Amino acid sequence: MKKIIHAKIITMAGEMIENGAILFDEKIIRVGTEQELSQETADETWDLEGAYVYPGLIDAHSHLGMFEDSLGFEGDDGNEDSDPITPHLRAIDAINPFDRCFADARKAGVTTVLTGPGSANPISGQFVAMKTAGICVDDMIVKAPAAMKFALGENPKSVYHSKNQSPVTRMGTAALIRETLYKVKEYQKALAEYQEDPEENDKPEFDLKMEALLPVLSGELPVKIHAHRADDICTAIRLAKEFSLPITIEHCTDGESVLPILVREKIPVQLGPTLSDRSKPELKNLSFSTYKILSDAGVPVSIITDHPEIPIENLTLCAALAVKNGMDMQKAIEAITITAAKNCNIADRVGSIEAGKDADFVITSAPLLEMQTKILKTVILGDVVHSIEE
Repeated sequence: MKKIIHAKIITMAGEMIENGAILFDEKIIRVGTEQELSQETADETWDLEGAYVYPGLIDAHSHLGMFEDSLGFEGDDGNEDSDPITPHLRAIDAINPFDRCFADARKAGVTTVLTGPGSANPISGQFVAMKTAGICVDDMIVKAPAAMKFALGENPKSVYHSKNQSPVTRMGTAALIRETLYKVKEYQKALAEYQEDPEENDKPEFDLKMEALLPVLSGELPVKIHAHRADDICTAIRLAKEFSLPITIEHCTDGESVLPILVREKIPVQLGPTLSDRSKPELKNLSFSTYKILSDAGVPVSIITDHPEIPIENLTLCAALAVKNGMDMQKAIEAITITAAKNCNIADRVGSIEAGKDADFVITSAPLLEMQTKILKTVILGDVVHSIEE
């Protein structure tokens, strides 16, 4: 059992606790004022003398461990561009937890990431929610699969145009997704008929792609849809409505242009990467002002790095730049903690400092988004995984 005392605790579940204390092991046992927890004993006590404690930070969309640092093809495991429809691919089979960028994440206070396949394929595979500390992916999982990845827009077009293979248009991309989902419906129907009466109906031939998409079609597994341009965002929503899919819009560069639709449809958005150049036509409206506009309208916004597009250690810098461009400070911190957790359906584990949740903390010398602030310690499941003293 461990105990934090004399801390300023930003719980993301209520008001800041000025002279706060936390009792924890792998999970948070109790949170309150120093006075409220004064009778609680612990094997180890950390007197933080006024330092700040935040929930562990969450990057809701990255490719951490899949496009490895300082490597070329040898470490490029994020895009299986040999087939445009690959829902059966699992991020957990590609991630290298020894990639140095996991250490970079921990040093920056990022304790949980959503990481998965890139956007080469219209349907590219399964994302995982995982901790940033560990030596084996299986021991780092928060949720797997956490989402299925779809991609619209320029990326699938450009990949398969060079191969003289479909899709080479936005129509082709949407049609391949739609065709696949209709096949899943037929597979689902055949399975149900067989299970209802196995003597009268043949069992459908096992299909791993179809099996991977069954929880998507049933609404159990959300879909992260890569969409930058306004029309692609609307196509994502159209597909979601056709098949009753729970979705988040990933990137959403043109979100301001379709703001009334995002608000009306109550679509969560993973916004970014914005700390980058306008490297392709669909990024022409890239702007940090989008964070304020969407969040002020009530859109649930997560701030993402899309690592390695933006190195993951710059997650708080992205949040600070969003604030500089008008986003409310509290909403910006929520966008890398509790809102990110809610958008990714992992808020039962992470995103706030509350009893029963994982003991993931970022201990800072000053308010999180100030440029001079130092990350003093990063804690994952109760263990110190980074310390400025190291």
